[in-house]
Amino acid sequence: MEESKKEKSEEKKEVKEEEKMEKKEEKPKKEEEKKEEFPEIPGITPEMKEKLKELKTKIDAFKGKVIEKFEEYIVGIALLPPKKLEGEEKIDPNKINLLVLVDDSDVRRMTREELHEKLTEIINKIASEIDPKLNPQTMLLSELKEYCYDGKYEILGLIAMSAPVHDPLDMLKAIKIAEVHKNMVLKKFEKYIVSYVAAGSLFRGEKANDIDVYVIVDDTDVKKMSRAELKDKLRAIIVGMGFEASKITGVEKSFHIQTYILTDFWDNLKDANPVIFTFLRDGVPLYDRGVFMPWKLLLQMGRVKPSPEAIDMNMELGERLLERIRAKMLSVVGEDLYYAVLNPAQAALMLYGIPPPTPKETVKLMEEIFVKKEKLLEKKYVEILEKVRSTYKKIEHGEIKEVSGKEIDDLLKDAQEYLKRIKELFKQIEERSQKESILDVYDACINITKDLLAMLGEKSVKTEELEKKFKEILVEKEKIPIRFLKVLKDVIDAKEDYLKGKLTKQELEKVKKEARNFVKTLVEHMQRKKIIELEKCKIRFKYNNKIGELTILGDMVFITVDLEKREELLKAKLGKDGALLDVEKAKLEDYEECIAKISAPPRAFIKEKTLSDLKEIVGKEIEVILR
Repeated sequence: MEESKKEKSEEKKEVKEEEKMEKKEEKPKKEEEKKEEFPEIPGITPEMKEKLKELKTKIDAFKGKVIEKFEEYIVGIALLPPKKLEGEEKIDPNKINLLVLVDDSDVRRMTREELHEKLTEIINKIASEIDPKLNPQTMLLSELKEYCYDGKYEILGLIAMSAPVHDPLDMLKAIKIAEVHKNMVLKKFEKYIVSYVAAGSLFRGEKANDIDVYVIVDDTDVKKMSRAELKDKLRAIIVGMGFEASKITGVEKSFHIQTYILTDFWDNLKDANPVIFTFLRDGVPLYDRGVFMPWKLLLQMGRVKPSPEAIDMNMELGERLLERIRAKMLSVVGEDLYYAVLNPAQAALMLYGIPPPTPKETVKLMEEIFVKKEKLLEKKYVEILEKVRSTYKKIEHGEIKEVSGKEIDDLLKDAQEYLKRIKELFKQIEERSQKESILDVYDACINITKDLLAMLGEKSVKTEELEKKFKEILVEKEKIPIRFLKVLKDVIDAKEDYLKGKLTKQELEKVKKEARNFVKTLVEHMQRKKIIELEKCKIRFKYNNKIGELTILGDMVFITVDLEKREELLKAKLGKDGALLDVEKAKLEDYEECIAKISAPPRAFIKEKTLSDLKEIVGKEIEVILR
């Protein structure tokens, strides 16, 4: 009885193993994947293309049946390019060669040979039932690896030229881009490439977000450049080829390429670099000239062991890392947290209108301005700033040599509360500055408009009349572009909107920009008008082959003795009879100040006494130049 029970138990286990590999027929079919035309495949004739189109539905049916039975184990199904079969002298155009790649990593109850035989039998049967022309080649993932370990890379070339029909893990795409890139690298560097190795999840039957490969280059006979320079140049060229391979194949996954020179590889191996040991253990060579595989086998045999120095180094590494963690925790408080609270405080003061203060001044100014003067901020937030700054100073002076995680958490909590409040402070300052800003813009535009109208004879114009007068006098008579009338109206409306609480920050910035241009245009217009008016106040005269100029500005007279030396200036008071009184040297600043005081200079009239006094200054022979 016991033996019978054991036999039944063994039978049940075998049945379960088979059920695991063969999905039940009753399982609902997945929604059929979108059908696409086959891409271009080297070696296929136009006649063959037509046949492929006819057989496409049958190939899709084959794929569906295979996936239905072995869904979680199918790594890829690909349409292979035409090839000669064993015992044939030429390619059979009637055969449609397919590759079915199966993940066998978790098979336990049967040998890989038995599994391969069983799968081949089932998959061939599916193919023959659909169409005898279908010629599937079933391959286990472990077989593909063995091909690579044995240096039989032809299968990789076939996969690179294949058209994927089903590629759930993007493994076929990964092999395609790696094979294209490998051939580019080998063509460029020929004998210097000793190994090209696929790593990561590429051959583990796992879904991956990127594709990782390693290239090992022999640098033992390089003499013309340093190894560091060689490594940088090789990396740049080989990575560049990776981008090109991505474009050629259309594979969009991230393609990561690590480049090692042989001497560095050996040093990393001696130093027990964990990356190198993982690389040797899990990597699969897509090309190898006797470097990678021997080391891989030695590692599997336990013959590759770290040196005593490497063991000691790794033992010491733990303590060094702990020391670094302590230093980083100090750095968090001593630098990061300190500047996280200091910089926003300085920014708030700058927004208020104060030049960037020193860290020491910042705490004091925050309290004086925002707590005491403006009453915008509560004192506890200045105390948080002072607490963080005090801790920073103690760390800087060596008074604090270690901080606990709890202390950092408490400071971090305070800092977060502090930053939240400083953001509110920013809004309060901006609201105040917005008010001052719109009022400054409004006053500047109104005042310059009134000044210009006053220069043109329209004095004491009321604000409510400005738009009307601007149009009548400045637009219609002075020919100032009409768009500036709209700017004036926008500035007046913006002030009203602000008082009603309707003005947005974006609208304010727009009005400020337009207002600057408005003020600039009106100032330039005033300056041009003044220059024209000043010309009426000037009388030029000639003497001793020199030309001078007399400028009469009300009761003041400025005399330029020689126009070629304008800096040599005289000034005098103008008597009622035209006499030049109290003649003395003057500066250009005196002249400009006098002009600024006169809004509309009167036309100059020269009297006989003025000419006679002028003769006393420059000489008796004077000729007045009429313009």
